[in-house]
Amino acid sequence: MTGRRVVVTGLGCLSPAGHDVKTTWDAFLAGHSAVESLESLKRDRLACTIGAPVRGFDPAKLGSRQDVDRMGKSSQFALAAALEAFRDARIEGTAGDRTRWGCIIGTGIGDAEESFQQVQNYVAKGPRGIHPLYVTKVMPNAQSGMLSVEFGLSGPVFTIAAACASGGSAIAQAQRLIRHGEADLMLAGGVEQVLGCSMHPASFDAVRALSRRNAEPTLASRPFDRDRDGFVMGEGAGMLVLEDLDHAVRRGARIYAEIAGAGITSDAFHQVAPNPTGDGAARAMALALADAGWTPQEVQHINAHGTSTPLNDRIETLAIHKVFGTHAPRLAVSAIKSMIGHTIGASAAIAAIATVLSIQDEKVPPTINLDHPDPDCDLDYVPHRARALRVDRGLVNAFGFGGHCVSVAIGRISLAMAVPQAG
Repeated sequence: MTGRRVVVTGLGCLSPAGHDVKTTWDAFLAGHSAVESLESLKRDRLACTIGAPVRGFDPAKLGSRQDVDRMGKSSQFALAAALEAFRDARIEGTAGDRTRWGCIIGTGIGDAEESFQQVQNYVAKGPRGIHPLYVTKVMPNAQSGMLSVEFGLSGPVFTIAAACASGGSAIAQAQRLIRHGEADLMLAGGVEQVLGCSMHPASFDAVRALSRRNAEPTLASRPFDRDRDGFVMGEGAGMLVLEDLDHAVRRGARIYAEIAGAGITSDAFHQVAPNPTGDGAARAMALALADAGWTPQEVQHINAHGTSTPLNDRIETLAIHKVFGTHAPRLAVSAIKSMIGHTIGASAAIAAIATVLSIQDEKVPPTINLDHPDPDCDLDYVPHRARALRVDRGLVNAFGFGGHCVSVAIGRISLAMAVPQAG
C-alpha cells in the first residue's frame, strides 16, 4: 500500500431490512429474512414470485414535492442513504475545499421502474406522454449527478456500471482517488431499485437465475446450501463517506475503519456464467490483499458475494481456497444475501457497511437457511446465527454479469494511528 490512507467516517443504508444503518444491522445480527411474496410478480405469472423490496419508504421526507418529482425512484433511494451517511459523518458546517470532494455511485441497472413507466406512457399517448425530465431521471449518471448537486461535491463525480460488482467498484475507485491525492473526501456506494415493475425480474427469471421456492419466501435465499436454486432479487442503497486520514483527523471526524486496498479483475469468460476455475474472483482477492499489504493469514472475515446460485457459491468457495490455502477453513464467511436477497449494484456497498460494523461491534452476521451444506462448499459460513468475533481485517467480494470481479479490503484502524502528519 502506498499513498495516503483512506478511512470510513460515515455510513448510510436503505435496505429491505430497514431504512437506516442501525435497523439493517440489527436485522442482520438477528438473522431476519426480508424476502416475501410479491403480488406484482404473481399477476404477471412469473415462475419466481418472491423478492426483497424496500417497504414503507416515503420519498416526501427527502425534500419538497418538486425536488422529489425530479428524481427517479433509484435516485430517491440513493439520496436517502447519502443523507444518513453525511449526517453520520458530521459533515454539516465543515470547512473544506469541495472541489476536492466527490462522489462515485455504482448501479447495475439504473432506474428500471421509471424507464418502464415512460415506455408505457409513450405507447399510450405518443411523444407527448413522456415526462419532460425523463432523460435526467433515467440516465446512468442520474444518482451521482443529483448527489453532487445536493451536497455541493465539485470534485470527481461519476457512475460505475459493473453489474453486481458496481457498488464495490465504486468504493475501490473512490479509495484510489483519495489515496493518490486527487480528492480529500468521497461519497461512494451503490443503489438499485428493480422491484417496482416486473420487467427486470422477468428477465432474470427467463434465464432461470432466480429461486422458485415461492411457497417458502424466507427460506428461498440459501447461499452455500445443497438445495439452493437461484438468487432472490432485492433492492436498496448503501453509501459510505471516505476520507483521507489526515483530513478526517483535522476535522475531528469519528473513524470507523480503513479501506486498505482493492482488487478489480475480469473473468473474460462468459456474459453470465462465472469462470469455473474461479480465476477472476481469486485474482481480485489476491490483488486486494497485496494492495493492502496483508497476508492471507491476517484476514478473519469475508463478506461473500454468496448469491445462492449453484455455480457462484461453488466457484467463490473454490476461489477462496485458492487464495487462502490452509487458512481458508479458519475464515468466517458470511452471506448477507441470505437475508435481503441480491440488491445488484447496491449489494457490495451494503456488504461493506456490514463489514465496517463487524469490525466496530466484533460480531459477524450469519448465513441463514444453511440447513444442508453443499459438499463443494466446505468453509465456515457462520450458519444460522451471528457470531462474536474480533475482526481486524476483512474482505468484501462482489462478482457480476459480464465477468466483473471486485474485492475490497477493510481493516481496523487504531486511534494511535490516526494522527496528522507533521507539517
